[in-house]
Amino acid sequence: MVAKRNGVRSNRSQRTNMQSEIVQKARSEPALCLERIGATAVELLDAQGVGGLTMRRLADRLGSGVMSLYWHVSNKEDVFDLALNSVLEYHRPPQAVESQDWRGEIVHMLEDWRASMLRHPWSASLLPRRALGPNILSRLELLGKILSRAGVADADLNVAIWSLWNYVMGATITRASFDLSGDDQASAQQRLAGLSERFPTIERSRLLLDNDWDGAFQKGLDFLLDGLVPKH
Repeated sequence: MVAKRNGVRSNRSQRTNMQSEIVQKARSEPALCLERIGATAVELLDAQGVGGLTMRRLADRLGSGVMSLYWHVSNKEDVFDLALNSVLEYHRPPQAVESQDWRGEIVHMLEDWRASMLRHPWSASLLPRRALGPNILSRLELLGKILSRAGVADADLNVAIWSLWNYVMGATITRASFDLSGDDQASAQQRLAGLSERFPTIERSRLLLDNDWDGAFQKGLDFLLDGLVPKH
């Protein structure tokens, strides 16, 4: 009987110790919140890309257990939404609120949008599937308001918004993926020189040596805005 009681006490003691360890571990884990999960997911995506984000890796980087993570998000798709929403947050310049410079406002917002995606190249691949986050919707709403104020008719507003969306997305993806070294560019241009009868225009303009990505984006945006907004 004594041996049995000792065995029961031993089991109880083990369970108590295990429960104590679990509680202690839970207390030592940093507090989780959606903002922290999103910011940490951005760090992981920057380091390893879309394919490298797993719930286990995210939990490890957060210093948390996977099950703790699932208290806040349902799945990896939720994490992608949080990360994308985080990088697309836009802080409108205070002076823009009272400004009548609609063109300057649009240029500022779209340049900021492009720069945000270039800092986090994975975001361009996620955005077409996740265009309903609050921060991207806020950008689109602001863009629509500014275009309306500039004189774009309601019937043309969607076309104007999507044209600018497509321009930013295309410019961002091209810049992120077109990553030739200086030697590669020189080699390509030399090859074009040998084919100048077939490709005379791009050989003459030295297209493949043009590295002014920012300047090309700004000038192309000017061309687009000239056509979208009626001149008064």
